Amino acid sequence: MGNIYGINQFIGNISNGDINMELTFLGTSSALPTKTRNHPAIALKWDGEIILMDCGEGTQRQISQAGLSPMKIKNIFISHLHGDHFLGLPGLIQSMAFRGRTEPLHVFGPWRMAQIMDYIKNLGYYSLNFPIYTHEVNDGLILDKEDYQVHCIMADHSIPNLAYRIAEKRRPKFLKDKALELGIHPGPDFGKLQAGQSVKIKDEVIEPEQVLGDERKGRIIVYSGDTRPFNGMVKFAAGCDVLIHESTFDESHRSRAVLTGHSTASDAARIAREAQTKNLILTHISTRFQNTEQLEKESLEIFSNSSLASDFMTYEVKRE
Repeated sequence: MGNIYGINQFIGNISNGDINMELTFLGTSSALPTKTRNHPAIALKWDGEIILMDCGEGTQRQISQAGLSPMKIKNIFISHLHGDHFLGLPGLIQSMAFRGRTEPLHVFGPWRMAQIMDYIKNLGYYSLNFPIYTHEVNDGLILDKEDYQVHCIMADHSIPNLAYRIAEKRRPKFLKDKALELGIHPGPDFGKLQAGQSVKIKDEVIEPEQVLGDERKGRIIVYSGDTRPFNGMVKFAAGCDVLIHESTFDESHRSRAVLTGHSTASDAARIAREAQTKNLILTHISTRFQNTEQLEKESLEIFSNSSLASDFMTYEVKRE
């Protein structure tokens, strides 16, 4: 079980309304960048926060080009310690310091992440005026906030690689008419019941379940990092809204994929189909594929809700 940072009680600050959730692909290449594809990085913009998944070299410039604010990044999730997935951290962190950041930054990653972060914090001459907390994780619940949770599992790469699952917490709908029928007036008592607390009206205690609807499923995003296909990913991604899966190769390079710990587009599509995910987005494209039509074709033949990411592509994750 990985270390859990910042567990908060679910006190009901999530509204019943729809919170915008948008993915921006900042880098979609693999080991080498190209003219059109930078090193891996994905930003999830969600209710005023930016969650960053991987941070390849040049990510801070991609963030600027995408019109995002690096100061809104609170949590960074690094899949593994191959350079194309984390070498953007020194520049990003130093830029945050130059801008006068004081808010803490949390960086999650596999074994040796803490050592890497120690190097980064002491790299060159600059003033670091905000705390950076590093979390070495391996499996299980690693972050529990009021509005979302993050789990991770170890994938099947040539070195330790983490896949991440970001799941929205969504409260049952508050039944206002039912509350009014029970004699509860709008105000603090509404908030307490929405937060899961009972309230007393005269001599009667009203429990939250009396004024809350059925449980509602939140949106789920899964990011594979670099990995060969493996059964654990099917369970991990089960029913997710978006599976972002690496597809470094096509089927003509299957032996190369197996040797280097990667997946083909067909592999990713089979995972998505077996996991019954709603949408699959392919990323981590080898530089040998200047034309990606074959990758898309192979994926679509197996899983129809497939698409292939490009740099600066945005994807809104909508609720059903």
